[in-house]
Amino acid sequence: MEFELKEEEEEFQRIARQFAVDEVLPRAAEIDRKGKIPRDISQRMAELKLFGIPFPKKYGGADATMMSYVLVSEELSSASASIGFLSAAGLISSFPIYYAGSEKQKEKYLRPLCSGEKSGAFALTEPSAGSDPVSIETTAVKQGGEYVLNGRKALITNAAVADIYVVLAYTDKSKKKEGMSAFIVEKGTEGFSFANFEDIMGMRGCVVGGLEFKDCRIPEENRLGGEGEGFKIAMATLDRDRIGISSIGVGITQACLDASKKYANERIQFSQPIVNFPPVQFMLADMAVELETARLLTYKAAYLADKGKGERITKEASMAKLYASEVALRAATNAVQIHGGYGCTKRCPAERYFRDAKILSIVVGTSEIQRMIIARELRRETR
Repeated sequence: MEFELKEEEEEFQRIARQFAVDEVLPRAAEIDRKGKIPRDISQRMAELKLFGIPFPKKYGGADATMMSYVLVSEELSSASASIGFLSAAGLISSFPIYYAGSEKQKEKYLRPLCSGEKSGAFALTEPSAGSDPVSIETTAVKQGGEYVLNGRKALITNAAVADIYVVLAYTDKSKKKEGMSAFIVEKGTEGFSFANFEDIMGMRGCVVGGLEFKDCRIPEENRLGGEGEGFKIAMATLDRDRIGISSIGVGITQACLDASKKYANERIQFSQPIVNFPPVQFMLADMAVELETARLLTYKAAYLADKGKGERITKEASMAKLYASEVALRAATNAVQIHGGYGCTKRCPAERYFRDAKILSIVVGTSEIQRMIIARELRRETR
């Protein structure tokens, strides 16, 4: 693994950092308070070509590396985790179309997602199916040249905001995961509606809600891959998205360290800056060490994705996601502690970091699920 970034990767990092500092950070608290990402922010991201980074130029992407995407996400997330999460929603909805879509599907759907002209969402989770995706109940019954979708999805990022939805449903439930298929559903399709919008504790700039399908008819040409390939598509997608979530964790941890160092040097107690006290020094030291470790795990997973390791980045993606999400929460907890009473107020960014960080240990597979995946992959390995 190389530790030096490529020139193109450094350029993406520079652009994202400048954008984050100049345009996102000053509005981060407002985004959290209002629970909405301003349209001009997403438009600006599109202008800077921050959507579609790891996808080919012929589909409107930047033809850059997954490492470039991770660097951008990290910078955005250090300013506002909600913006980093918006970027992750773009990745998780674009990847399955790139991975399994036909040329016609890529031209019609991937291109506008990469350009930022349209936004996307990935719909797997249901009210009764979170950690156990095989237990989804949404069905897609083929009738002539169409599929009829019926079912509900829950906790979907970009619900009602997105234009393009990748939806997982059973075409043959008797086959369990081998009977799951993936479909592209456009907003506005008859029988497709939204419900149960959530007032979430963190990442509050993102809209999270439910999808409902009632005799929703979609053309056969909107199926991604073949019948029964949905589970495979979903798992390959989650591998990539877990790398994206890891980078959000790295960004939050960096923000925690930066804010804590600044405050510890400025806050005077007992006639001296609190940074002089060993307990504060230890918290800062732990934060710095864990930040670099999480960053290296995330970069390694991105590096392996770029090396063409195919779907066999499952263990590395889960390791990065597990560690980076838990490190972010520890860092945020320490950041609140260092800021003391001020850290418990809405005026302090550490309070927002704490709420945002907790979300990471739940989404795209809980920490417990990540440990199960890692253990499963270890059992499969031979030396």
